[in-house]
Amino acid sequence: MGLHNAGFHHRALIEVDPHAVQTLEYNTRKQHWENCEVLSWDLTDFDMGELEAKALKDGPLSLLAGGVPCPPFSVAGKQLGEEDERDLFPVMLDIAEVLKPRAVMIENVRGLLEPREKFADYRARIRARLEAMGYRILGWDVLEARDYGVPQLRPRSILVAMREPDASFFLPPRGVKQEVTVAQALKKSMLKRYKAASSRPREEVLRRYSEWLEKASRSIAPTLVGGSKKHGGADLGPTRAKRAWAELGVDAHGVADALGETKDEDRDLFGERGPKLTVAQAALIQGFPEDWEFKGRKTAAYRQVGNAFPPPVAQAVGESVIAALRAADAGAAAPAEQPEGLGPVW
Repeated sequence: MGLHNAGFHHRALIEVDPHAVQTLEYNTRKQHWENCEVLSWDLTDFDMGELEAKALKDGPLSLLAGGVPCPPFSVAGKQLGEEDERDLFPVMLDIAEVLKPRAVMIENVRGLLEPREKFADYRARIRARLEAMGYRILGWDVLEARDYGVPQLRPRSILVAMREPDASFFLPPRGVKQEVTVAQALKKSMLKRYKAASSRPREEVLRRYSEWLEKASRSIAPTLVGGSKKHGGADLGPTRAKRAWAELGVDAHGVADALGETKDEDRDLFGERGPKLTVAQAALIQGFPEDWEFKGRKTAAYRQVGNAFPPPVAQAVGESVIAALRAADAGAAAPAEQPEGLGPVW
C-alpha cells in the first residue's frame, strides 16, 4: 500500500499465507489496482521462470521490494540468521539477479543491523552479492515509524540498492514534526465501541472512555508483535510491551472482537486493565487507513497486522526511490529534499 501511494504500479504481489492472500486479493480489487496479480506462492519452492514471465511481461521493472521474514534476525527470537530456515534473503537476491530491476528495496527488523557485529559477515555477503550483480547499496539504515506519523515505536532496517551508475539515494525526511499518540489514532474508533456497549449505564460508559482517553494521550504505542507460525498468538506483544500498553489504558492480553460482533463486553471493553484493541484498531496503530480490510479469523487477521510494514514508512521510502530514479534519468544527483507532487511511476 505504501509503495502504491508513493506512485508505483504493482505487477505482482507474492504471499504464502492463505489469509494474507485473501486480504491482498480483496483490497487490490476494491481499490482497482489494475493488472496487479496476487501470487499464492511459497518462495522456498517456486518456478523462477514463471515469475520472470509474469514480472517482465510489460517490460523492465523499476523496483523489486519485499519484507523478508524477520524472525531470523529479531531480538525476540534466537537470532539464528542464515541458519534459520525462514531466512529468505538469498531467495530475494536470486529474484533480483533474474529480474534485474532498476532498484531493490528490502525491509527487515532492526536486529539485522544492531548489534553491528552479530550479522556483520552476513551483511557483507549481501552487499557483495548485490555489487556482483551491478547494484550499489545507496542506503541501509534504521528508520523509525513514529517519525512518519505512525503512532508506534517500530524501528525497521531498510536497504535500498540501485543499478543506475549515477543514482543517489537519500533516506526520506521525517514526515511529521510531532508524534501521533495512541489517543489521536484511536479516539474515534474507541468512542464508537463504547457508544455501542449495551451492558453498562451510559454514565459509566462515558467515564470509562474518558479514563482511557486520558491514559492513551500520553504517548505512542510499543511495537505490535504479530507472532509467527511457530510462536505467538493474538496478543499485542511480550511482557514488557504489555506493561507499556497498560500505561496507555489498553489490555494487551488478547484481541477484541470487531465492532458489532462483541460477545463479551466485560472481557473486550470493561476489563480491569482497560479495553482490548480490535484488529481494525491494531491496523490503525500500524498506519493503515480505515478502508483496508484484513481477511481471516481474528488471530489470523491480527497476525497479518502485527507483521506488517507500516504503509506511511513504505510510502516515504518509495517517494525517495522515485526521486532517485528520476534524477538518474535526468543525469543529475537526487535532490537534497523530497520534491512535491510526485506522479505515478510505471
